[in-house]
Amino acid sequence: MFLSRGAAGFAVAAGTMLLPAWARATPSDGSVLPAFFDAELGKEVKATEANIEGPFFRRNAPFRGKVTPPLEPGVVMLLKGRVWGLDTRKPLPDALLDVWQANKDGRYDNDDAAKPPDHDVYVNRLRLRCDEKGRYEYETIHPGSYLNGTQYRPPHIHYRVQAAGYKTLITQLYFEGDKHQEKDPFIRKSLIIKLEQAKRGEVSYETGTFDIVLAKA
Repeated sequence: MFLSRGAAGFAVAAGTMLLPAWARATPSDGSVLPAFFDAELGKEVKATEANIEGPFFRRNAPFRGKVTPPLEPGVVMLLKGRVWGLDTRKPLPDALLDVWQANKDGRYDNDDAAKPPDHDVYVNRLRLRCDEKGRYEYETIHPGSYLNGTQYRPPHIHYRVQAAGYKTLITQLYFEGDKHQEKDPFIRKSLIIKLEQAKRGEVSYETGTFDIVLAKA
């Protein structure tokens, strides 16, 4: 829920997060969710598909709720979801996420070897932990595409997800309808989500949900 947007971006109020229908039906104790794993999808749920890490991952990004710096150009996005255990079909509290991406022009903060960022400067990347019900949420901007050899990579956001007792997942999130997806050799259909247009006061933004299922280690 957004209260305002200033130089530091959106402020998020404490309270109930907006969740998909199956999550709104979750028992208060966070127990088994058959609507998510069975009825809603109509098939057996599998662990979230892995995807390439790429060359631009950096360790020890700061913990924060906003990927981008203040006043970063681009279309504002609010992304949220939950992290689940495939074996228990329950949310994984305290799961750790690394998130990183390109800016609206398709540039990473460390993609120029001649001008590397300072060791303590992290742009368009963060770490965060899920809450007690496995939920996460962050603000960012819609990343741009970029040329990779002779082919453009579609806009995407990188994820590295860890939880005790589960396999570390390295994957990417993609967005429905991008023109570069048809020829991209790395994209996986299971990692594409649909974005919705939203508005709070005079501020327009995109919003989407990306739920992650981890396999047991």
